Amino acid sequence: MKVQHISDSLTESSFKPLEQPSDPELLDAYSQAVTSTVRRAGPAVVHIQARSGKNGQGGSGSGFLISPDGFVMTNSHVVHGAADVRAQTPDGRESRAEIVGDDPDTDLAVLRIDLPDLHHLPFADSGKIHVGQIAVAIGNPLGLDNTVTAGIVSALGRTFPSRTGRLIDNVLQTDAALNPGNSGGPLLDTRGQVIGVNTAIIPAAQGICFAIGSKTAEFVASWLIKEGRIRRGYIGVAGQDVSIHERVVRFHQLRQRSGILVHTIEKDSAAAEAGVEVNDILIWLDADELRSVHELHRLLVLREPNRRSRLTVLRKHELVHLWITPRERE
Repeated sequence: MKVQHISDSLTESSFKPLEQPSDPELLDAYSQAVTSTVRRAGPAVVHIQARSGKNGQGGSGSGFLISPDGFVMTNSHVVHGAADVRAQTPDGRESRAEIVGDDPDTDLAVLRIDLPDLHHLPFADSGKIHVGQIAVAIGNPLGLDNTVTAGIVSALGRTFPSRTGRLIDNVLQTDAALNPGNSGGPLLDTRGQVIGVNTAIIPAAQGICFAIGSKTAEFVASWLIKEGRIRRGYIGVAGQDVSIHERVVRFHQLRQRSGILVHTIEKDSAAAEAGVEVNDILIWLDADELRSVHELHRLLVLREPNRRSRLTVLRKHELVHLWITPRERE
């Protein structure tokens, strides 16, 4: 068998300059994911300027288009009480923004602008978000337009107080850097879909930022567009989605495998009067299954307030039936 050494086959003509890699090849997978997200979503993020009617003072924030006909989602605290609101798109176009609806309880608001050829963003399914996945924030921190930061989803199921004092449930925690002016901008997955609305930071901390989950944002937006406000009943609990142990599901022959774990109960609330306890898992409101916090909120909006209902909870693996009368939140 003849063995040919490498050197035997190399001639001067064998040496060719290496081809320079293309721009995408120069980027690692993480960089490609972020740049692709920004390319898809950036055109839909707007800079919002709001001024009050009393003294003309105001502030700025961010927002993003959620429909091609000009509906914009932002934070309530960016535009609440403003007499004049304006929005500017990344290509420099500016429009007066009408406040369609404002919900301080979830710190969300919907505006409408009148401009043609608008790019908009879809909402992701927040039930499919995972801790550790890439999160990209786009906004206008400190007036610096179209600023991009990236990190990961640090935690799910957080609660955060709104300015009305009501706890916002199922908040996402991220370490994507946020600053004043990011409020109302989108937190995105790598497909360019909205997983949350950036809303708050802890000033004394580093890398602890919060965004209102996409399912809450999409639900609130639909009602604000439809009615301009949300008439909601409330029962006075804060909680998070949890799985129900398979043995408990089988023992009680439940059709659902998740419920709402109660963290806190407001004093003198409907839940307190009904006898709800911390660590109860809410599973039914009358015949409706409470698989998630979002489902409870949806039912309390759709139902007439002050209607007496039977609330079923899992308490130490036992089913407990309580009578509760949700109240309308003013």
